[in-house]
Formats: sequence, C-alpha cells, structure tokens
Amino acid sequence: MNPYAMLPEGLLFVGALATLATGSFVPRRRQALSRAVALAFLALAGVTAGVGLAGPATSSFDATYAVDTATGVVRLLVVVGTVLVLLLAVPEVRGNPRESEFYALVMLASTGTVVLAGAADLLVLIAAFFLASIPLYALIGMARGPAAAEAAVKTYLLGALFGILLMLGVTLVYGVAGGTGYASLADRLEGAPPTVVAAGGALVVLGLLFKAGAVPAHFWVPDAAEGTWVAAATYATTIPKVGAVVAVYRLVDALPGGTAGPLVAVLAVASMTLGNLAALSQEGPRRLLGWSTVSQVGYLLVPAAAAGRSDLALPALLVYLAAYVVTNTAAFAVVAAVPWRGRLADYRGAGRGRPVLAGSLLVALLGLLGTPPTAVFVAKVAVSAAAWDAGSAWLAVAVLLNTVLSLAYYLRWVAPVFARVQVSTEEDGVANRGPLAVAAVSAAASVAVGLLAGVLWSVLVAP
Repeated sequence: MNPYAMLPEGLLFVGALATLATGSFVPRRRQALSRAVALAFLALAGVTAGVGLAGPATSSFDATYAVDTATGVVRLLVVVGTVLVLLLAVPEVRGNPRESEFYALVMLASTGTVVLAGAADLLVLIAAFFLASIPLYALIGMARGPAAAEAAVKTYLLGALFGILLMLGVTLVYGVAGGTGYASLADRLEGAPPTVVAAGGALVVLGLLFKAGAVPAHFWVPDAAEGTWVAAATYATTIPKVGAVVAVYRLVDALPGGTAGPLVAVLAVASMTLGNLAALSQEGPRRLLGWSTVSQVGYLLVPAAAAGRSDLALPALLVYLAAYVVTNTAAFAVVAAVPWRGRLADYRGAGRGRPVLAGSLLVALLGLLGTPPTAVFVAKVAVSAAAWDAGSAWLAVAVLLNTVLSLAYYLRWVAPVFARVQVSTEEDGVANRGPLAVAAVSAAASVAVGLLAGVLWSVLVAP
C-alpha cells in the first residue's frame, strides 16, 4: 500500500475541509480568504498530480485504485477546470452568505470525480459516485430560485435512481464473480451466466452515465445548465464528465470482451443525436449549452466503447477530455460575462467593440463544433480513428453526421454576435471582467491544445 500515491486526492479533500473551516471564522461578507485557501490547495494538488504523472504507473490500497496515465491526466484536468470555475464564480458568489460553502462543495465534488476516474474496484466506484454526486445536488440548488430548486430536485431524484441501479449492478457482478477488483474481474466471470454478467455491467454503466449526463440519464443537464448560477452550471456540465467517462472506459475494459462495449456504443450515438436535435430549437444560450453537453458526452463515449479493442481509444479519450474542459468553460464564461443576454437574439451586435468577448465565443462555439485548429477538432478525429480501428466504422460515421448536424445551432449563436448594429454603452452594460478573462484564457487554451495535440498525444502513448 502506498498512501502517498493518492496525495492529490487527499489535498483536494483536506482543501475542502480547510476552505469550509476558514469560511466559518471569517465575516460572511469577506470570504476572499476562503477562496484563497481553496486555490492554494488546488495549486498543491496540481503540482503533486504533475509529479505523479511523470512517474511510473502503479496502484494503491491493495490494487483498488489505479495511479496511471489516465488518473494523472484526470487529476490535472479537474484541478485546472476547478480553478477556472472558482475564478468564474467570483461575481456571482462574492459577498454571498454561502460563498465559502460553494468553494468547499466544488472541492468535495472534484475529489469524488478524481476518485471515480481512478477506481479499480467496484466498491471504490460506489463510494466515489456518491462523493461526486451529493455535493453537486447542493451546488445546483444554491441559487435559491424556483428554476434552481427544480433543477436540484430533478438532479437528486435521477442521481438517487441511477445510484441504486449502479449498486444493483455491482451486486449482480459480485454475486457471480465473488470479487470486485477490476484486475481479476474478467477471469472471475469466466463461466458465469452471460445474462447476469451483461445485466450487471449494463446497470453499472447506466449509473455512471448519470454523472456523465448521457442518455438515458441526461434529463437533469439542461435544467441545471439554465436554472442555477452560471459557475455552478459550468461545473456541473464539465467536471463530472471527466471522471465518469474514464470510469466507463475502465469498466468496459475490465469486463469480459463484448459485455458492455455495444451498449456504450449505442448510448453514445443516442446521446450525440438527441443532444444535437434538442439543441436546434433552443433560444436560450445556457439551455443550448446544456443540450450541447449531452451531445458532447456522446462523442466522449465513442472511445470508451472501443476500450480493449483499440490502442487509440484511451489517448483519444484523454485528448477529448482536455479539449472539452477548456472549450466548454470558455462558452459558459462568455455567458457569465454578459448575464443580461438571456436569449440568442440578445447577442445581436454583442461583439461590436468587444473583440475579446466575440473572439472567445467564436473559438468556444466553433471549438465545440470541432473546427480546426481548435482542440475538439483533433479530438473528434482521434475518437473517430479509435472507433474505426476497433472495427466500429459506423460509430465514426455517426460522429461525422452529428458534427454536421450541430453546425446549425452553433452558427445560430455565432452569427448574431457579429451583426452590424449600433448599441450604446448605456444600453449594453459593462461585461464582467473576471468571467471575460476566464473566457479568453480558456479559448486560448482550446487553440493551444489543438496546436500542440501532437506533443500531447506522444506523451499519452509513451510507454
């Protein structure tokens, strides 16, 4: 056992407790110190995650937790994404009586997300699922409005339902395997009733798809994207997906060949197609991004479906996750910068005199579409190649067709931004500088990851 192998996770968890304790001893209207504590622990977790990523792959706690390239990349992505969310949240939560609680809940959910990605045992997977889920319910409901309450209740009910399905699936698998560790799961399941194995694997996958926000557990995503604070919506539609999709990949790879892969492939196509079709009719940018999230998870599940059948699957998945975190954050940050623009039509002329805002939104939306040289373009090519290499050419075709379909609604948002209209400063308002800076940094990172994708790929596939 090497407890130091989980030092980044420990720092995230302790950081959440320290942030909450700091907020308890600081005046409610002066919570900047609690934010500083959270950012400090995130920085420490990021440094230790980078050091761990440079080391050899190992495991911890009797091989129930994998410390490998996938876990290392997830650690870094969660840290970067969480830092961006905390900075994005400042205009919304600054001075709020629950400011420190917001930071602490984000840190706790991030801890669960990382553990979810590294879990190599079904029992650890259950614990990580609830650690990542329970803080999320509170985050969504913190806005205290009718829409936030509805989104929080919907998220809670679906989380409870799919959490039960996950535990039922683990029970079935354990009942026929006599163990829960991924390392020996395939061997233990040899000779087991295939119907029971398939049912158990399917139920565990369905439970994880709640965290990912994929069909059929997607109903909470658009409501959460629209009803709560923009920062909480950014977090809910971005960070949990990182851990959940990697967890799906590990599960598909651990189960006997062909048990869960076809189900994940079908749900991947269902998610990308339903998400794109629903987004076509949306008039609000936040709800549009919520349905966009459902479709993006579909693309992310493509390499997970190819687990064990293609060496390209894991690096393609990790590249896509890196691209998605920064690109989706950039889109939500633009929304936070101009919160009075609640409909796509309100963005008409929004780019006039605001090159940073217009450029960030252009990069973010064309990035989510998958336009070169953004990171998602490289990622979509990679996941399509992984599907093709795994013998699932139809999945690669589905990615292409859905990408073309998504062009319609992304352009519906982009086009009005560059319309030639005369708007006075008094009528337009002043953009929030913090979220605008986050949008610019995230958009720049999306382009940078795209341009440096070859370097990133070589690191991920290095022996």
